[in-house]
Parts: sequence; structure tokens; C-alpha cells
Amino acid sequence: MKLLQVSSTLNTSAIGRIAEEIGQMAMKRGHESYVAYSDIGAGGSKSKILKVGNKLDFYTHAFKTRVFDLHGYGSKSFTKKLIREIERINPDVIGIHNVHGYYLNMQILFDYLKAANKPVVYTLHDCWSFTGHCSYFDFVDCDRWKTGCFDCPSKKAYPASWFIDRSKQNFAEKRMIFNGVENLTLVTPSDWLAKLVSQSFLSGYPLKVINNGVNTDVFRPVIQSGVRKKYGIGDKKMILGVAYIWSHRKGLDEFIKLSRLLTSEYLIFLVGLKAEQISQLPDNCRGIARTENVEELAGLYSAADVFVNPTWQDNFPTTNLEALACGTPVITYNTGGSPEAIDQDTGLVVDKGDVEGLKRAIEQIVNSDREDYRKACRERALNFYKKEDRNADYIDLYEKMLAGKTGRN
Repeated sequence: MKLLQVSSTLNTSAIGRIAEEIGQMAMKRGHESYVAYSDIGAGGSKSKILKVGNKLDFYTHAFKTRVFDLHGYGSKSFTKKLIREIERINPDVIGIHNVHGYYLNMQILFDYLKAANKPVVYTLHDCWSFTGHCSYFDFVDCDRWKTGCFDCPSKKAYPASWFIDRSKQNFAEKRMIFNGVENLTLVTPSDWLAKLVSQSFLSGYPLKVINNGVNTDVFRPVIQSGVRKKYGIGDKKMILGVAYIWSHRKGLDEFIKLSRLLTSEYLIFLVGLKAEQISQLPDNCRGIARTENVEELAGLYSAADVFVNPTWQDNFPTTNLEALACGTPVITYNTGGSPEAIDQDTGLVVDKGDVEGLKRAIEQIVNSDREDYRKACRERALNFYKKEDRNADYIDLYEKMLAGKTGRN
């Protein structure tokens, strides 16, 4: 089997790493793997790679988005070039991760997929594909996506439009563009997103849930004294938060509020902050920039007494899985698919915005037996979220589609 995946990043960020690891699993099974990726956000890869676009095209596409709310309508010439490359490679199966990301023209790409009649797996990592604008809508409690978007309350959220609201036209055009691919199966990483898809204009496609996976060889309980010493954590009770980009929607404000409720025995440590954000942290909070050093990140997860994820919008965050794999219990807001990663033995779920509830949950976990949590968290990661198992689910799906054996779950 010759597999070609399309990803907004190459082996960086959660989505890029998922595509890379699926490719590696395909090659392990004797298949051939290609990954097409945006020029912005690229790491190394073991697959054969195709670069899509350049910085000028990226920023031109971003301009169309910011001014005219035309995300997914730019990058025409580079999408046509990608299609010529796909035709040259002639893959047996095409796997698509985010179409959005300022690098593809959705109309051109999906017109090709309809004409090519190849097996296609489209993984939805958020809600953008079935809304008129936004990637998530629960933050503003909007359900217009069920019948037809208009007057978008999240116009300035990613992918932000500063001026024009084109959500009504975008919704109608996406419904036409994304439907009609004969041999397409949708994948979502969470049951939460699958339920939303089943209520959307994409409900006619076969749908499968494949959870995100984690590298349990890298993310594992490790000796923590070096990390605590390096960052001056000492013997404080360490509350860890990790995000690719910190914002109010990812819970940064929740940590600031939480810091005011904690006693001096606690320390909040955040990974993924910008320099300006670090400079504005309260005294009982510390932070570092995003790190691609996964060994150090595993050390931070292992050093933490508890991992807290107070996100206001999310699908199936891999940070929860990384924490579990390192033996660290997870506390999360009841957001999207985030609670699906844990059970009663591995963490706690708190209502959105309940910072007092976060504090109580932290105290409950910190005052419990750490070793019991460590064992249960690690076992849950190994049983359900090993990347090898979840990536194999994708390869199984590709092989079944190629054999013509897929159907709705």
C-alpha cells in the first residue's frame, strides 16, 4: 500500500506528530509513506515528504482570512501543484489531517478527491470542517452550526477575521465542498467530537473514533530530582500545566486565579508560555517556553504531583495522555473530549470555570496515595493510549478501505 497523508505541520505539534507516527507505522508494516505538509512548522520525517507552499503564500492566505474571512480559499497555485504531485505518486490511500492552516485551497483539493475516487480518511481534529468559521463553538455556547451559521460570535477566534463575517456563505459552501467524496471515512479522536459530527452536515459519511496515542517509551515515570533542582521547585507540591499556545481559552487565566487560592506549599509550573506571559506570572507560578525536548518534558510530568488542564475548548488533548503515561493524575475541566482520557482512578473532572473546584480536586489528589495514582495512570496509558496501538488502528482502517470493507461503526 502506498499512503499519502496531508498535514498542516510535519512532525511538530500534536497533529504533525500524529501524521509522522502513522507514517512510521505504515512503513513498519511494509507500506510506503508520504507526508505533504505546510512549509510553516516543519520538523524531520522518516516518510518521503512534499512541501506545500512557502512563507509568502502562508501570509497571503492569512491576509485573506483576517480581512475577508476566506480561510481555506487561498493557496490555489500550491494546491494545484500538490495535486500534480499526488497524481505523480498515485497513492492507494489518502489520509487528511487539518485542511485549515493557511496552506490549502479546500475547493480545489476536494474537487480532486471527488474525481480521483481513491479511499480517503479525513481526521477531524476540531470542529472547523462543519462550521462557517470557528474551530470550536462551545466557548460561546453556539449551535448555529447545526442548521446554518450566521453572525458568528467567534469571528475573531481562530481562524480570526478582523472585519468581514462570511460565516453564512462559508457554511453553505463547506457543506457543498466537503460532501460528495464517494469513498471517504471520517475519524475523530474523541466520542465528544463524533457526536457533534453526527449532528452536522457531514453525518452521511462513515465515522470511526480513534483516540490519540502517546509514546509510552518516552513519556514514562522518570527520576525527577534533576528537573526539580533545575527549576528551583524543591519540595513544593508541583501543579503542572502544558499547552502548545497559552491563552484564556486554554486556561491561563484559570491558573492565575488558582494561584491566589493556594497556600505557600504549592507551586504552579507552566510549559509553553511566551516571554511576556512568563514575566507577568504571580510569585507562586513559574513557566518556560514550549520545548521540543520530550525527555525533559517527561521529567516535568513525572516531577509534578498533579497535572491540571483547565481548558475551555478542546478535542482529545494529548497533554492528558502524556501526563498519564508519566504516572501523573489529571484534573481537567469538563470540556470536549478531555474528560474521556481519565477514570475515577486516574484523575478528576471539574465544571468549567470552577476554580474553587480545581483547588479542592488538587488537594484531594495531593493528599491521596501518590503511588496508587502513579500505577493506575501508567496502566491506563499502556492499556488505551499507546501510540503503536492507535496508529495501528489507522493502518487497519486504510487497509480495510483499500479492500472495500469499511462501514459506519
